[in-house]
Amino acid sequence: MQEFWQSCVHSLAQELPPEQMKAWVHPLSFLSFDEELGEVRVSAPNAIKQNWARTNYTQRIQELASNWFNRPGIRVIFQVARRDQQVSQVHGPAVSPPAGMPGAGANGVSAPREHTDGVSVPLNGHGGHGASRSTAQATAADAATSTKEPVVIIETLGQAPEDHVYKRSHMNANLTFESLVIGKSNQLANAASAQIVENPGVSSYNPFFLYGSTGLGKTHLMHAIGNALFKAGKVSRVRYIHADQYYSDMVKSFQTNTFDDLKRYYHSLDLLLIDDIQFFRKKERTQEEFFLLYETMVQRGRQIVITSDTYPRELQDINSRLTSRFDSGLTVQIEPPELEMRVAILLRKAEEKTAIVLKEEAAFFIAKHLRSNVRELEGALSRVSAYAGFHGVKIITVEFCKEALKDLLSVSIGQITIENIQKTVADFYKLKVQEMYSKRRPANIAMARQIAMYLAKELTQKSLPEIGDSFGGRDHTTVLHAVRKITEQRAKNAELNHQLHVLEQTLKG
Repeated sequence: MQEFWQSCVHSLAQELPPEQMKAWVHPLSFLSFDEELGEVRVSAPNAIKQNWARTNYTQRIQELASNWFNRPGIRVIFQVARRDQQVSQVHGPAVSPPAGMPGAGANGVSAPREHTDGVSVPLNGHGGHGASRSTAQATAADAATSTKEPVVIIETLGQAPEDHVYKRSHMNANLTFESLVIGKSNQLANAASAQIVENPGVSSYNPFFLYGSTGLGKTHLMHAIGNALFKAGKVSRVRYIHADQYYSDMVKSFQTNTFDDLKRYYHSLDLLLIDDIQFFRKKERTQEEFFLLYETMVQRGRQIVITSDTYPRELQDINSRLTSRFDSGLTVQIEPPELEMRVAILLRKAEEKTAIVLKEEAAFFIAKHLRSNVRELEGALSRVSAYAGFHGVKIITVEFCKEALKDLLSVSIGQITIENIQKTVADFYKLKVQEMYSKRRPANIAMARQIAMYLAKELTQKSLPEIGDSFGGRDHTTVLHAVRKITEQRAKNAELNHQLHVLEQTLKG
């Protein structure tokens, strides 16, 4: 019977993205096939994976099972594995800190710990590096030398009030799973985040690497994970930090001779949330120290969540040791929100603004014209709300939105033209702009022309026939072929995806 399941997994692997296979299919286990009842039973390590599999894979597995067993109407039943199965499937063998590191006993077995100045140390008092001065002294010195927030503020977590500990985490209490709008573009990322909350530090999810363009909700999900884990009491030492701030803290710690304090602080964390890791570009010493921090946390089973604007292996000027580590956990992309999700986001945000009532058709109007990211939508809604307050208007209609956003919509719709796209693409590939509408078909010219057609479809409101006319009077089917071809190749070709990302960012300014 295991041959059936191996065949089933192989078939699913041909149809699903690798990250979805890793996150949701591989953890499933085939249990049995009841020939009399016509039932296939599959176990999932937890209820989240059970529900996801039941919703997304039941029909396909039924088809595969019916073909394999040559029997129509087979039922597929997903059930949660027993507790002992969950431990073996999800957690795997326990990972102990290396001998000699804080928390390791004589045989590498983790010793009991207590919290002292927020740093986890063995009860026997050994391990770790000696501090040249106390944390309090370091903090005072840092405060004296800078008006900025001190680099290291390490509280005695066993004594500090919970709200004070939370404040030091730099998390945003408003960014939770409850306040997040879920759609196709972030469904997988949200489900994976929920799984991390259930089992933080599990090797297959550590690190959790979220990537996508600016303003798509990566930071929101990151904070949601931290807030949920903190609220559940699964972590106490948490830090959210932007990668550029981490670099600044590193520089300051060297200047003020507090590097040992900073290092001990970060190495003591239960959960690290680091935003925009691409800001480590060309910062070799920072990358080296972060690599050591990463190794320490992962070996101790402590969760790391990272965001970036691009896929790990496409990060520029980042040490390959780091990018390979980033790619070793779970990597999920967040796409720009689809129209339905943009409408839902606007309606949800409008509910928070009690002074206005946003009509659904007005939300649709805004969402139809502003498509790039969530942040842009929120900015437009804030502008509408302020305009409504100024004019004493409570009910927001399409006509009111047109008036309130006329400048913004004019810029949004008008700034990216087909002519601008053609010139930008031609410049990028070192071609004459006339090649965009010529009949010449050398491979490099044809490819650039197809890319320009793809961008025209994605970034303008023009129809396929209108786009074809702008490219030398080509038929709309030629444009459709180009869009489909580039969409398909973008998903497979990392270099092409990077080039398109650069072109899109250039065109959007």
